[in-house]
Amino acid sequence: MMKRNSLIQLILIHYREFIREPGILFWSIIFPVLMAWVLGIAFSKQSEMVQQVAFINDSLNMNADLRLFLDDATFVDNPAKEGPDYFEKSIQNEKLGKTSYRFLVTGWEGGLLLLKRGQVNLILKEHTDSVEYFFDPVNPQARMAYVMLTSAMKNKELVYETARINPLTQKGNRYIDFLIPGLLAMGVMNSLLWGMSYALIDMRSKKLMRRMVATPMKRSEFLISIFIARLSITVIEAFLLLSFASAYFHISIQGSFPAFMLIFLAGNLAFSGIAILISSRTDNSRIGTGLINVITLPMTVLSGIFFSYHNFPDFAIPIIRRFPLTMMADSIRAIFIEGAGISQVSLNALILGLLGMICFAIGLRTFKWY
Repeated sequence: MMKRNSLIQLILIHYREFIREPGILFWSIIFPVLMAWVLGIAFSKQSEMVQQVAFINDSLNMNADLRLFLDDATFVDNPAKEGPDYFEKSIQNEKLGKTSYRFLVTGWEGGLLLLKRGQVNLILKEHTDSVEYFFDPVNPQARMAYVMLTSAMKNKELVYETARINPLTQKGNRYIDFLIPGLLAMGVMNSLLWGMSYALIDMRSKKLMRRMVATPMKRSEFLISIFIARLSITVIEAFLLLSFASAYFHISIQGSFPAFMLIFLAGNLAFSGIAILISSRTDNSRIGTGLINVITLPMTVLSGIFFSYHNFPDFAIPIIRRFPLTMMADSIRAIFIEGAGISQVSLNALILGLLGMICFAIGLRTFKWY
């Protein structure tokens, strides 16, 4: 009887430890629900699926069949004036549900730019009696957009004499060209937040900070030394990733290399400052892990690393664009596949650099050394 009672008490002790630790409660119960909600908004927020298609017609004179297909389309003026105007066409399918096709009217160069940025997965070019589809066949979202659009046209009896598929396999137009810059930015974020924050929290929990403070050193120099060490590591990691991508996928930097170095350094400054701010107070490694995850995981999901953040609702996109990881990834993509220079990425670099310095100053001022 005594053994059973002791076992029950030990189990209850573990339950109490679990309940008394707010960090564990958040990461085991609340955070999975939040992630499910965010991903649900992105991919199943409603029964309607939105497919964005770049519509290429230099003369903008549609043939009669296509005009009939779009006869009830809604023209929407783009209030942001950052891209072409667009019109929408919604089609109801009993088995597949409602699909809204958002056609962004633009020229050929504009359509390629939208494709490179991940805003569209498919380019539609219409001629007098034929139509051409341009997309990366490796991209599953592009294949789905093609199948659903052609099915919708067939159901509406819109049939061209000739319909051609033109695979976009040139450098800069492939999915891998979209992916590698995002992975590069994510690698910088993870290397700095985990390499700096967790290391500092672990040193504090092991009472090593007390010994460091007792030495004749400037506290700012100690934190700067960690940043320089991690910066050298991120340079090596980026070099290895780019070397592999160049050798295997033939990816190259089409824009300015100094611009790439500028945004790379600015991203390192931003995430190192955030890392110092995260690790400035806590000496609990479990809480520290939670704080790091609460920064890294949402940005990894939302910032368009593996898929375009244009899958999210329109109201969320301006917010997502201001995330540090989004600014860094978008700037690197612009340099890699759009040929951007320093002037095109200087604003994002300035914002990232200022963010890093502000976080560093606050973290240094509030840093708990013992």
